[in-house]
Amino acid sequence: MTTVTTRAAGPTGTTGTGRSATTPAPRRRPRRGLEAYVYLAPALVLVGTFAGYPLVRSVWFAFNDVNPFVGVQGFVGLQNFVDVVTAPDFGLLARNTLVWTLGAVLLQLVLGLVGAHLLNAKFPLRGVYRGLAMIPWATPSVLVALMWIWILDPNHGVLNAALRGLGVIDRPIAFLSESSTALPTLVAVDVWQGVPLFAVMILAALQGVAPELREAAGMDGCGPVGVFRHVVLPAILPTILITTLLRLIWTANYVDLVLIMTGGGPGLASTTLSLQSYVTAYKAMDFGTGAAYAVLQAAVLSVLVVVYIRLTSRKGAGR
Repeated sequence: MTTVTTRAAGPTGTTGTGRSATTPAPRRRPRRGLEAYVYLAPALVLVGTFAGYPLVRSVWFAFNDVNPFVGVQGFVGLQNFVDVVTAPDFGLLARNTLVWTLGAVLLQLVLGLVGAHLLNAKFPLRGVYRGLAMIPWATPSVLVALMWIWILDPNHGVLNAALRGLGVIDRPIAFLSESSTALPTLVAVDVWQGVPLFAVMILAALQGVAPELREAAGMDGCGPVGVFRHVVLPAILPTILITTLLRLIWTANYVDLVLIMTGGGPGLASTTLSLQSYVTAYKAMDFGTGAAYAVLQAAVLSVLVVVYIRLTSRKGAGR
């Protein structure tokens, strides 16, 4: 026989534990929205300090006459932008920027696609070669520039020595000092450094393509080109688009390689808008016009940023 004991309720309808006999104590819901902002606060502070403030400051400078030694001397409205777009060399700078950006990124895309397929094949020490392929991308830009300056040197560079030894040329070529070769040479160096990023990104997308899909397409009569077009390309296309947009933005803003290897020369043969912004601000000491160059380019690149955000949002929603 089992004896059941109960605690007598108090005069207010509570048990001996102090809780109501009929109504459970309400639970406090966590303030998830507030907690999210608390967790994000450190990152927001860092982004606002190191990205937001300089951006706002640059926009403000673009509408003012700014001397680095005196400060803001007066509001000039759109005059800095007018000076930029009406400058005699603006067309040349815009053309150089397009050649530099589009030429480098498109070549990186094509060679990266080929490299990704090669690295996706099965061969001995495949993992080692995949790691070695990332060395150019992992090398700091300053070191890349100095290394290629030595390789391309007309007097002591190994490239000129090799070309002369093979009988391709009869005299050294000053790749970085001639207006006809300076910009194409910079594009080639940037391609050398940027191809590994495309290759690795596309390789990761290729590994997500199920082998069964390739086999099924082959059984349906598709050749290698058909398999790539109907099976592989649709699977890796989002990765290609996102990587290409990122590289377009990065390359357009890239200053290190051009500044160290040619300084924008000879003359303005390899000067881009981003380099001109730096030169105008820190060498000509005209921060207002220099900021106008930067803001103008940022406004154009913001279109690519919007496209990138839309693509990443669709990719995330499709998972």
